[in-house]
Amino acid sequence: MSNTGTNTAMPAIVYTKVDEAPELASYSLLPIIQRFAKAAGIPVATRDISLAGRIISAFPERLTAAQKQTDDLAGLGEWVKTPEANVIKLPNVSASVPQLVAAIKELQGQGYALPDYPAEPATAEEKEIRARYDAIKGSAVNPVLREGNSDRRAAKAVKNYAKAHPHSMGKWSKDSKTRVAAMAGGDFFSNETSVTLSAAQAGKVKIELTGKSGKVSVLKEGVTLPEGTVVDATFMSAKALDAFLADEIAKTKAEGILFSVHLKATMMKVSDPIIFGHVVKAWLQPVYAKHPELADLDANGGLGSLLSQIGDLANAAAILADIDATMAARPPLYMVNSDKGITNLHVPSDVIIDASMPALLRAGGKGWGPDGKEVDTVCVIPDTSYAPVYDESVRYFQETGALDPATAGTVQNVGLMAQKAEEYGSHPTTFEIPEDGTVRVIAANGDVLHSHEVEKGDIWRLCSTRKAAIIDWVQLAIDRQRLEGCQAIFWLDENRAHDRELLAYVRPILKEKGVEAKFQILAPREATRLSFETIRAGKDSIAITGNVLRDYLTDLFPILELGTSAKMLSIVKLMQGGGMFETGAGGSAPKHVQQLMEENHLRWDSLGEFCALGESLSFLAEVTGNEKARVLGAAVDAATQGILDYDRSPGRKAGQPDNRDSHYWFARYWAEALAKQNSDAAIAAEFAPIAKALSEGEAEIIAELQADRGKPVDLGGYYHGDAAKTAAVMRPSKTLNAIIG
Repeated sequence: MSNTGTNTAMPAIVYTKVDEAPELASYSLLPIIQRFAKAAGIPVATRDISLAGRIISAFPERLTAAQKQTDDLAGLGEWVKTPEANVIKLPNVSASVPQLVAAIKELQGQGYALPDYPAEPATAEEKEIRARYDAIKGSAVNPVLREGNSDRRAAKAVKNYAKAHPHSMGKWSKDSKTRVAAMAGGDFFSNETSVTLSAAQAGKVKIELTGKSGKVSVLKEGVTLPEGTVVDATFMSAKALDAFLADEIAKTKAEGILFSVHLKATMMKVSDPIIFGHVVKAWLQPVYAKHPELADLDANGGLGSLLSQIGDLANAAAILADIDATMAARPPLYMVNSDKGITNLHVPSDVIIDASMPALLRAGGKGWGPDGKEVDTVCVIPDTSYAPVYDESVRYFQETGALDPATAGTVQNVGLMAQKAEEYGSHPTTFEIPEDGTVRVIAANGDVLHSHEVEKGDIWRLCSTRKAAIIDWVQLAIDRQRLEGCQAIFWLDENRAHDRELLAYVRPILKEKGVEAKFQILAPREATRLSFETIRAGKDSIAITGNVLRDYLTDLFPILELGTSAKMLSIVKLMQGGGMFETGAGGSAPKHVQQLMEENHLRWDSLGEFCALGESLSFLAEVTGNEKARVLGAAVDAATQGILDYDRSPGRKAGQPDNRDSHYWFARYWAEALAKQNSDAAIAAEFAPIAKALSEGEAEIIAELQADRGKPVDLGGYYHGDAAKTAAVMRPSKTLNAIIG
């Protein structure tokens, strides 16, 4: 799918070009959207925020004129700060280092003269190349685009369908040995300090490390923060982390259950890969003790990457034999793929906490073991900032049994994320400390805002949350509670430094607005239990949270309520008046791509895209007065309801209807709704023959869509597929294409 237009001339609606399953689905769905939107004079065009697109745009001087791409992410970053912004944002890859390296290698194979990723940059050129690539890693897209706070909830049609057709839930036993393990001290939570900047302190902040020798190193300078910004600093002790991991491995062995670690090495692109590397080293500690040369290898990329590096060593056979012996002596590992022997520790981006923990909770606390059987599991979540959410979830279900999706209420979320709020561990103010010493954060006026005594290897981080974002977040919470009239909880902990600073904003605003009685303020553990008790009783709740909890909870509750987080309404109310409509929290689904390539079956469900499209069109009507957009949006809602009512969503297995079939039905229901409506006669007349053709061509279209199912397909690439080949795979019906155009 080509990148249409330029950043300086934005269309009415931008539909983002992304990665993996949602991008494949776009090849089929976007032409339908563009044809229907044309009837209302609404141009819909793409902007490329895919991993491959961002890599290409980062090195224009190395590429031919035909290969060069504009920096669409930067262009969108400016547009979302305007009242006209209207973005439908699909999930993009938040790349770990192995994913980034794989994408670079694929592009190089396609003739792009891109440099290799320097794992250990030595020269000035290598450091500059590394800096460009590091800007692409992890959650690089979302902080740029999310110039507003988050409003996530299940659409009523989706929630009603989930109740009428409840998904399967694993059974919980009161004898379950599953537990969550977190550090008792020395972690980010326990070491955190937080301040709110005064007018005198506002301006450029500097971060310095003073070593034991007295040498002062500037870790970061020039970070400009305005008055009223909440500034946090903290660190995780490497020694405390290693001791904790060794203890948990021994405990798990004694308990006879699976060992797993749950991090977010994509969003937390600096801190969590380092923590993941510590887990790999702790797991293989006897091997590291016997072979000190392993200390020179990078373990942060996971066990799979480490094994490939060991293969280059002279004594590789002996080391690998010792690894095999150690693995056999350790407790069994939670498996990503038991059939292929891919463990929890193989790739840091394979087990992402916000997806992996809800899946385990849905499965009755069970994880997949090496033998392909479900087993109770120790879930290691080192930092105690948010581990209590999952710990309380496990305890609650062990006491009460599984949630019943047929009767459960819903937990909505209002999330603080505007202006890069709470970007913990994923930004250029997170560091692995190079030597023992003291880290200080110095304000523009010379005040020392934070001071921490640290040791070599500790993970230190600073993050900021701006006043305007906080005020906007609280007002959004007030607005949502007024509309819903249900329970509303600020998930804030009085015992946490950062949360105390936020509460200094929250409480006065609630009091000023006269709405204190409508809100509760609870620490995450207590908020978790109350929320589950509320929805178990069939009632609703609004979780008002910071950025990381927003990310975690908008997977946790939807996966338990709906069976998936990909079907959520995800609206970002941009602070300058525009709107961004995210297509759910379901990730980019790499396994879906593998299935398509092997069996020509794409099980990605575009329901999130349908919901976002309806909201985007309705928003456009509100801000521009385009009544035809309102008609189109209302018809999208009717079509979405049809998809649910008539069970037109994709099946999981080859031979069942897939994503492309669901797009045909969506187009048909959309056209039928437009033909039947009486608000706009011209639109009804335009779509009546389209609806008729889609109905009469049903048998032929379905046959064409399913003609080559079950066979492998060639997309011409994984991260950067061939547009013509992919379009041929995703738009196989000549009859449908002729009707849509």
